[in-house]
Amino acid sequence: MRRLAAALCLLFALGCDRAPSPAAAPSPDDVALREVAAVHGGAGPWAVLGYRMGRYALGELGLSRHSFQLEVVHRSPRAVQFTCIADGASAATGASSGKLNLTLEPADEASVVTLYKNKQSGKELALRPAAAFVTRFKDVPRERLAEAGRQVLALPDAELFEAVPAR
Repeated sequence: MRRLAAALCLLFALGCDRAPSPAAAPSPDDVALREVAAVHGGAGPWAVLGYRMGRYALGELGLSRHSFQLEVVHRSPRAVQFTCIADGASAATGASSGKLNLTLEPADEASVVTLYKNKQSGKELALRPAAAFVTRFKDVPRERLAEAGRQVLALPDAELFEAVPAR
């Protein structure tokens, strides 16, 4: 018993009783970027855009991440950047092609849109990249993707995407 008490005293004296400092905890931005990278392999601006759109859609539809009531349809050209949005949406919402609630459909560049639907309520939301986003982040050089992805996290929704009529 004395040894146990002595060991506990030593641990407390060494500071083992302290919780990790807040600086050691990852920031919300770091968590978001890790979630995107876990699905997409990186956190460039277009994948982070999809993440931001997905988070927004969940809030608007009153759904939680990984909800089986969510249906996501991403319409875009079969081209990197545009399809990256779908991976970001998956990271944010938990939708996936394996769960049959994330679908990719072909569309031209002018018709890029991601549709989110609450299957239970029937409520739908269609989001597309804002023109300012496309102008600013189209064809970002590979070595600047991570920096650009972090910038996208800090921008207001209105500079990133807009709601459009579901079609």
